[in-house]
Amino acid sequence: MDYAPSPSDRVREQVDRYEATGGREGGTLEGQPVVILTTTGAKTGKVRKTPLIRIEHDGVYAVVASAGGAPEHPAWYRNVLADPLVRVQDHDDVLAVRAREVHGAEKDRWWRIAETFWPHFPEYREKAAGREIPIVVLERR
Repeated sequence: MDYAPSPSDRVREQVDRYEATGGREGGTLEGQPVVILTTTGAKTGKVRKTPLIRIEHDGVYAVVASAGGAPEHPAWYRNVLADPLVRVQDHDDVLAVRAREVHGAEKDRWWRIAETFWPHFPEYREKAAGREIPIVVLERR
């Protein structure tokens, strides 16, 4: 499949640096570690790569579709709904995972975990005003 780099210079350059150095460069956002989520575009069918805050608990990764509290879900979230078979790169480790949105008590538990990794999530939730921010767990396949 064809790789379609992000139209955002910042995202494209961060992904390029991260992949070229195994996360030794481009591996943080505001000092916090990131992973690279690789999805298949829901509309284009092209490979998409997104740096996201690294949230890991007991060997399981999760990603938060906060989009910084924007009113719309991020594109990568729509991609994982269309095709949940994705990859996550954590430094040199590239893992084949299945994306699964969590709800209810499981989501509440992941919120508590996620907020220990990124202190801005509560303000993003408030800013999203009416949009329920999804949390997606990435389980090894």
